[in-house]
Amino acid sequence: MSLATTTPVTACAEPVAHGSLAAPLPVLGDGVRVPLADGGEAEYAALDYAASAPVLRRVWDDVAAYAPYYGSVHRGAGHLSRLSTGLFERSRATVAEFLGCRPGDQVVFTRSTTDSLNLLAAALPAGTRVFVFADGHHAALLPWRGRRTTWLDLPESPAHAVRLLDQALDGAPEGPKLVCVTGASNVTGELWPVAELAAVARRHGARVVLDAAQLAPHHPVDLGELGVDWAAFSGHKLYAPFGAGVLAGRADWLAQAEPYLAGGGASRGVVREADGTVRVQWHTGAARHEAGSPNVVGAYAIAAACRALTEAGFDHLVAREQALLGRLLAGLAGLPGVRVLSLFGADAPRVGVVSFTVDGWRCADFAAALSDGYGIGVRDGLFCAHPLLRALLGVAATRPGECGGGAGPEGRELGAVRVSFGAGTPVEHVDRFLAAARELTGRPRR
Repeated sequence: MSLATTTPVTACAEPVAHGSLAAPLPVLGDGVRVPLADGGEAEYAALDYAASAPVLRRVWDDVAAYAPYYGSVHRGAGHLSRLSTGLFERSRATVAEFLGCRPGDQVVFTRSTTDSLNLLAAALPAGTRVFVFADGHHAALLPWRGRRTTWLDLPESPAHAVRLLDQALDGAPEGPKLVCVTGASNVTGELWPVAELAAVARRHGARVVLDAAQLAPHHPVDLGELGVDWAAFSGHKLYAPFGAGVLAGRADWLAQAEPYLAGGGASRGVVREADGTVRVQWHTGAARHEAGSPNVVGAYAIAAACRALTEAGFDHLVAREQALLGRLLAGLAGLPGVRVLSLFGADAPRVGVVSFTVDGWRCADFAAALSDGYGIGVRDGLFCAHPLLRALLGVAATRPGECGGGAGPEGRELGAVRVSFGAGTPVEHVDRFLAAARELTGRPRR
């Protein structure tokens, strides 16, 4: 199979006039100034949303308003404890509504997308076969190691992805099956055909978990409409603070599995027998996999972000983001030596995530020059998606140490530059990045 590893930049839309773009949603960090290498300073342009989106001011204000009333959850009779417990459970209901959860679905609060997918991996029935495309973030690749896993080739198009999955499932033996699907790539930003893949999976009796880490901040995610069984995402991608995530969907496999963590909160009753044996009756429902004191602030922050995005209107947010994306790609199209990475082709729909290489530049040096010279924050390396990046770059895997962006000098040689943005990005930041990139590509170096 031929793979479109790098696609010359073409504009997916005409540049949009600055005045026609709606204002961004207010975020923490607006107007923060950072030092430059020449001794000056500049307003920081945060263009690394795919790693961690800035916190919405609305979310921070909601959390700050709750902070004086913070109390223990599910364990206290005092007023603040009861208030915190109610807020925690209402947050669960808000997230369920945000994701279009069906009757019988449950929302489990975790630490992150990574934690959510590892939780599901630990709950798989014995003998489950897992089907995974090689495009995924490591959070969607590594939890299935050591299991009966089928690694699917990288497709050339969304339709090809559907055919590959259909063929793989058609030849699979009887028994429980799970397909792990990426909603939007954290490397290329390209949207995957989630509903079509889920329909194929259902036809073969397989279940689907959606890695929605990069999708949920940019597009509405409805479990029922998409036909997926679970969705996982992280608060820090969804304009909430670090440290909380979600696994939402069907309850049966989770209810039948041993608790992901053993401890208080997950246990309904504990008895020590005379012979020293400890018998435990575990909770049912989400509590079964939320041992320990829950992160009520993190859960409430995620719920606040869900409310803020819903009230802002995804139609409005998507339209604004696509206008910024067209502006970015149109600007990159005129720069010498720039190649945008794409799996499905230059015209494939994508969210506000664009990765590229620049002839004559190491990705780490280009990213550092943007920061030191212009106050622009981007990401460089392999973006925790090493198999996909190596395929897109046409570089064979050598050894695990070459992980790009942090594993020694050889690792920093490999990778790309990633610009990512969202609801809080001012158009000025995209324009400043393009102006800086124009200057830098005029003076290549190695």
